[in-house]
Amino acid sequence: MHIRIATERDLPTIVDIYNSTIPSRMVTADTTPVTVESRLTWFREHDPNHLPIWVAEENGIILGWLSFSSFKDRPAYNSTAEVSIYIAEQYRGRGIGKKLLSKAIQEAPKLGITTILGFIFGHNEPSLCLFMKYNFERWGFLPKVAVLDGIERDLVILGLRVL
Repeated sequence: MHIRIATERDLPTIVDIYNSTIPSRMVTADTTPVTVESRLTWFREHDPNHLPIWVAEENGIILGWLSFSSFKDRPAYNSTAEVSIYIAEQYRGRGIGKKLLSKAIQEAPKLGITTILGFIFGHNEPSLCLFMKYNFERWGFLPKVAVLDGIERDLVILGLRVL
């Protein structure tokens, strides 16, 4: 497996992987699938030199992806980024998330990122455990801010300083 910068050709697979997480109600606040067209601007706003999207690939198959996104669209927050990780359903539980998160932490200083934030649903124990293994700390808690299938869900904000 290797990790590389995503290209626009990867966007349909990135969208498919993202959409595969929606039914679980564990990973994203989207409740209906997104389209490649609706994600094109989002994709193009990612700068490989500051806020990249990486894909984990093996034998030409994209297993998962990670993106850094702007925390707030104001200059004072330029060194803070939100990280998102999505793994294809058939490859979950194989350590791909660990490899992607490790890559993000390692590359962050080179990208000018000193603070990484993760916004994770409180009921998403696998993701919370993954981030905690990499020394992320709980920096915030937003109780019952999301409603998924009529159930109110908490959002946990995890943070890591990488200097």
